Amino acid sequence: MIYVIRHGQTDLNKERKMQGRMGLPLNEYGIEQANILEKSLQNIDFHLVYSSPQERAIQTAEVVSGKHTVLDDRLNVFDLGEADRLHINEVKMAGPAPDSSVYQGVEEPNKFITRVFSFMNDLECSYGKKELNILISGHRCTTGCIGAFFEGIPSDGNLLKFSSDTGDYKTFTFK
Repeated sequence: MIYVIRHGQTDLNKERKMQGRMGLPLNEYGIEQANILEKSLQNIDFHLVYSSPQERAIQTAEVVSGKHTVLDDRLNVFDLGEADRLHINEVKMAGPAPDSSVYQGVEEPNKFITRVFSFMNDLECSYGKKELNILISGHRCTTGCIGAFFEGIPSDGNLLKFSSDTGDYKTFTFK
């Protein structure tokens, strides 16, 4: 079983600001969310634990699993470029992502999908036929993209519809 968790709350989440690679660690409520998530998953023995290299995702994975976390850059948050840390209401969007014609450094959505799917394909090739519990800790964008790996990319391209809320999780299985 694949357990895909979204990191707990940070101050940028609380302030409704875009949070990319210049994100913050968990705030007090985010740590509480991770502890609640740990209690709800306490009977799961995680054989493997993977995380985005962002501190907030690592913190959540470590609290929930109590195990060593393997970092993988392919699970990193979508690069928001110059839109990072701006208030959500101020950002000019192009679909579900900041408009790359307005903000420099915004990651190309198809490249983001390719890198997350690459991770998931490698995971499936290595462990897809084994009876393992695998924990993956990420962000709104990565949890949504992992959901799209299993459910298919929506016709409108909005991967975020598959996302977990902060401090929550979804489960998937390889077919």
